[in-house]
Amino acid sequence: MPDGGHFQLGQSFPALVLNADFRPLSYFPLSVWAWQDAVKAVFLDRVSVLSEYETVVHSPRVTMRLPSVIALKDYIPAARRPAFTRFNVFLRDSFECQYCGQGRPTPELTFDHVIPRSRGGRTTWDNVITACGPCNLRKGNKLPRECRMFPRQVPRQPTSWELQENGRSFPPNYLHESWRDYLYWDSELES
Repeated sequence: MPDGGHFQLGQSFPALVLNADFRPLSYFPLSVWAWQDAVKAVFLDRVSVLSEYETVVHSPRVTMRLPSVIALKDYIPAARRPAFTRFNVFLRDSFECQYCGQGRPTPELTFDHVIPRSRGGRTTWDNVITACGPCNLRKGNKLPRECRMFPRQVPRQPTSWELQENGRSFPPNYLHESWRDYLYWDSELES
């Protein structure tokens, strides 16, 4: 169990996980491991510790500070083709309705078939876009030219790199100061 001046009940001490090239494995969601997994990986010699928290953990024979940034010793190549998921469609479209351009929280987003399924449209990267509820209802099962609602961007399959870049625009709620040198967010990390 962690102890030390900074331990508070419920605080998780996540470790930022970097690939062997010192880039995060993923930006969105940010690649982090629970402190228990990070400590286990250290003892299995699978990672290098780059930065640590002040907080320490004790076992009967070992005392160590919790890792805050770790790098894998073996490189994991990124998937060439991202999975076709609702979340990845939202990420490709920057969490914005492709009809009205409004950014929305994920629970308020849906996806729309540009060519409706009832009219032969398929559920593929090239036919699905992010839409807000009101725009999705307004479009219904019409073709874009019938309702004069055209997507702001032509839907297409993104690369994993594009999704990573989009994810960098949406920093998570928790960013430890020791992660600053390993992340390249567009916004300030200062609170």
